[in-house]
Amino acid sequence: MLSGLAALARTFETLGAVVEPCVRDGEGFASGEVLACVHGPLAALLAGERTALNLAARLSGIATLTAAYVAEASGTGARIAATRKTTPGLRALEKQAVVHGGGIPHRFGLFDGALIKDNHVAAAGGVRSAVELVRGGVSHIHAIEVEVDTLAELDEALMAGVGLVLLDNMDAAEVREAVAHVAGRALVEVSGGVRLDRVRELAEAGADIISVGALTTGARWTDIALDLEA
Repeated sequence: MLSGLAALARTFETLGAVVEPCVRDGEGFASGEVLACVHGPLAALLAGERTALNLAARLSGIATLTAAYVAEASGTGARIAATRKTTPGLRALEKQAVVHGGGIPHRFGLFDGALIKDNHVAAAGGVRSAVELVRGGVSHIHAIEVEVDTLAELDEALMAGVGLVLLDNMDAAEVREAVAHVAGRALVEVSGGVRLDRVRELAEAGADIISVGALTTGARWTDIALDLEA
């Protein structure tokens, strides 16, 4: 799955070269297939080669792995999401690569959604207190999500009126029980050590969103090369 073509093109164009794409971001490609043709001075091609290929290889690896996760959840209604575990300086590109693979980017930062995690709950003295503190400091349209480890914490979050809950490190049976307990009162996100071989069972357990840090932390780079032609 290709991602990073726009970054590759921008790299070469900054150096005075022209890029003609043969495959678009978000499209699959076969081994040996030509992804783009780059025309320009030799110095520009050689100067931009490593940076451009590093970006395309890294981002295509993320898109490809995301597509595999998305395929595992196909037909269940569950969506695959990224996390904020991204390479410093590359968050926007890596989140876009997830989208190219069919996933959703989740939050870009602390500004576009409040996720109350275990440390926040501990610092506030409980789930309800944490929710009230956050709610008092954000806009009425700002989404608030609470991470929970137990059904007791889930109850607290629901009683606090949050619209999203994150089930942390639960197995499929626990997720199924929690989803039944929520009974449609909130969106249910599942996260924590989600491997590819677990996606289907978590999706079938009723998760609305499955967030996977490994999309960006565990993706293998795609082998992409530049070959000069006279």
